[in-house]
Amino acid sequence: MLLRFPNRVIRFPRRPLVMGIVNVNDDSFSGDGSLDIDVVLQQAARQAAAGADVIDFGAESARTNRRAIPVAEEVERFLGVLEGWRWMVRKLGPIDGQQVWPPVVSANTWRPEVVRAVLGMGVELVNDMGGLPDARNARLCAQAGAALLIMHSKGEPKVAHTGQEWPDVMAEMWRFFRTKVALAKTAGLRGDQLVLDPGIDFAKQREDNLVVLRDLEELQEFGRPILLPVSRKTVIGEVLGVGNPAERDAGTVACVAAGMARGAQVFRVHNVAATWQAVKVLAAVGRGGNALVKGREG
Repeated sequence: MLLRFPNRVIRFPRRPLVMGIVNVNDDSFSGDGSLDIDVVLQQAARQAAAGADVIDFGAESARTNRRAIPVAEEVERFLGVLEGWRWMVRKLGPIDGQQVWPPVVSANTWRPEVVRAVLGMGVELVNDMGGLPDARNARLCAQAGAALLIMHSKGEPKVAHTGQEWPDVMAEMWRFFRTKVALAKTAGLRGDQLVLDPGIDFAKQREDNLVVLRDLEELQEFGRPILLPVSRKTVIGEVLGVGNPAERDAGTVACVAAGMARGAQVFRVHNVAATWQAVKVLAAVGRGGNALVKGREG
């Protein structure tokens, strides 16, 4: 299985990818964002030095109880950090021979106007938290040769869907991804440019999230890398009775281990160092499950 970017390709099976979360905003639910570009760049550098294969920059909080910031403001935040990152990463080096280097540059965004702008700044992966409601973002990625991450959710982003109920959340996810993958391909994207994200905590209740984590292996049938964005999520806090997201890293690592056993290939996390250590050890002892990727390539 391949994951294709504008100028390079990642081949699976391999050690799962660790995606570091870098928030260029002051409204992160985990409290680790900043509008100070120097602070943000230092955080990205620490994540790269700790083993991150992907750096996922987000200029707008994904919290659903907040208004969307203006497009121009989001683009300006991306511009500042991505320009600085191009220079900073040249001073760094990989932690080992398996780390993707330089780390893939990802942008966590959803509006086509912003997607167009960041692709012009050298972004290799668009992390579309909007659920691909139409073909525009897929078409823009196809034109740029970039990869696209499709996240499962319901309705408009930046709107809370706390009352959403799924009689069978995995059956719904199958329908969703079948439709969205077809839409992306119709827009010109190759199958090997797609990543699938089950959208933990987005339009899902506690039991929905636990079902997704238990049955994640079912999504391998799409033959695409599965990203598990479980870092410090509400479902972990609910299981542990821990209200502060920053205190959920141990629970996050437990979910990473469960995700590896069920075939996830990418983990989006705040604590890169802890996740990298867990992934490396699990891969070394052969408990990852990533050598058994099902489905068709492309």
